[in-house]
Amino acid sequence: MENSRYPKFTFTWIGGLVLVAGLFIGTMAVTFFGSFWKIAFRENLELKDWFLMLTNAVGFLTAIAFFDFFIVRPSTGKKLNFNFSPTNFYTYLLIFPMMLGMMFISEFITSLIPITGPFWGKYYEYFAQLMEQLTFEPVIMIIMTVIMAPIFEEIIFRGIIQKGLMNKGVDPKRAIFYASVIFGVIHGNPWQFVGAVLLGGVLGLVYYKTKSLLLPMLLHGFNNLCSSMLVTYTKSESFADALKISEWVILAVGIVLFSLFYYLFMKKNKVHYAEI
Repeated sequence: MENSRYPKFTFTWIGGLVLVAGLFIGTMAVTFFGSFWKIAFRENLELKDWFLMLTNAVGFLTAIAFFDFFIVRPSTGKKLNFNFSPTNFYTYLLIFPMMLGMMFISEFITSLIPITGPFWGKYYEYFAQLMEQLTFEPVIMIIMTVIMAPIFEEIIFRGIIQKGLMNKGVDPKRAIFYASVIFGVIHGNPWQFVGAVLLGGVLGLVYYKTKSLLLPMLLHGFNNLCSSMLVTYTKSESFADALKISEWVILAVGIVLFSLFYYLFMKKNKVHYAEI
């Protein structure tokens, strides 16, 4: 690994601050541009469906660029670079059902979190209203959730945070857990936190074993595509509601799918790839 073309950087709290600073500066730059445009041309770009997409893209790109220039290059002498290699086809036949199983499990656990009551009811109502405000033109939504989010978020949470922790000597299981928890926290609400942590664990596991960011990106996109399709056609992110079945059935199917394909992926499958 000493002669690897991939930089062996580490991730610390300083790196976390650099990521946050880059995200903040990039987002503010777009906001200032929007304000300038509004004053100069009397047009509010914030009302455009693509403006939120632009804001997210610039924020993520600036965060990654900051980490590259202020952490990776000074400490390794190399630019930030990741492996996006595909692996053997059999691996894909295992990881997608495994991911689907965890999606079912996370749905069941999420369904146990209250959405009514003096505290949870108001919190959920606020969250639901916020999600409604973020509902935009279907093409923009697909681009943001199925393409942009998987690419940028996997680079940051698996490529930078998880890999950086493992490079630092953190046990892989702990690195996957820490990256998944951080991934859950940034979603900002308990209903998405559960799914983000559980699904982040699968994404981290796949990245750890295959050494390729391509696979968790594809799985992340698959999860977000399913959610987007459910919301678009059923107005709910619930497989149980869409299929008209009990959440307990969803849980049972999820456990079977995840357990079977996790075993095949971890114990029987040989990934035909090694990072160099």
